[in-house]
Amino acid sequence: MTPVEITRGDSPVVLGLPHTGTWLPDGIRAKLNPRGKELSDTDWHIERLYDGLVPGATTVRATFHRYVIDANRDPSGASLYPGQNTTSLVPLTDFDGEPIWAEEPDAAETERRRAAFHAPYHAALQAELDRVRATHGVAILWDCHSIRSNIPFLFEGTLPDLNIGTNGGTTCAPILTATVTEACAVAGTYSHVLDGRFKGGWTTRHYGRPVEGFHAIQMELAQSTYLAAETPPWTYDEAKAERLRPLLASILTKLAELAPTLRG
Repeated sequence: MTPVEITRGDSPVVLGLPHTGTWLPDGIRAKLNPRGKELSDTDWHIERLYDGLVPGATTVRATFHRYVIDANRDPSGASLYPGQNTTSLVPLTDFDGEPIWAEEPDAAETERRRAAFHAPYHAALQAELDRVRATHGVAILWDCHSIRSNIPFLFEGTLPDLNIGTNGGTTCAPILTATVTEACAVAGTYSHVLDGRFKGGWTTRHYGRPVEGFHAIQMELAQSTYLAAETPPWTYDEAKAERLRPLLASILTKLAELAPTLRG
């Protein structure tokens, strides 16, 4: 299996999907403990939720699981949230702080995985963003994520339904931030927050360079918005999803329509 799947389109919108993959190469799977093999921290069914929402959107999807290596972490290993609980480039624990490895990877193994999985994913994402910007003058990256709404190890209380990340407004033009937050507020169905616990991962922060024509926003969805339950078997809830999809489609359509106004 290749580490990345690409669907090319002609829209200015690129969807990044770094955490939907469940592929574990045999040699890596064998080193996980039983808890790790449950893959509980997957962004379950996000590729299904976003499928067909925006005509012509390009998608770049990692096929490997985040326990192999996290495609949304700084390849240097630097923490995204210094001083807060989080998981590392190759996670050693799950989101509940519990160990996931029977045999933890060493530095050499981490580097091997970075070269074999992390680097190809980001090379593909950069190439698609470059292609889209060459066509439209700008590229808008929407980084697609989801997470359980209650994880005491990572955050207190219940996470808002829609968590918009722009790293303090630095990763996209202000009009894009305003458009997304206003759409979430007007919908009224879901709670939302801008740059709350999740301000945007490495992907958003790395590619979000508005002055160069690259705009990036992370959307971290609470899994309660589209799953039947935030527990195994992580069942996709068609009725919940069909309530959420029109809002996501509306937001992404508006972003695509704004692209011509962003050209320098």
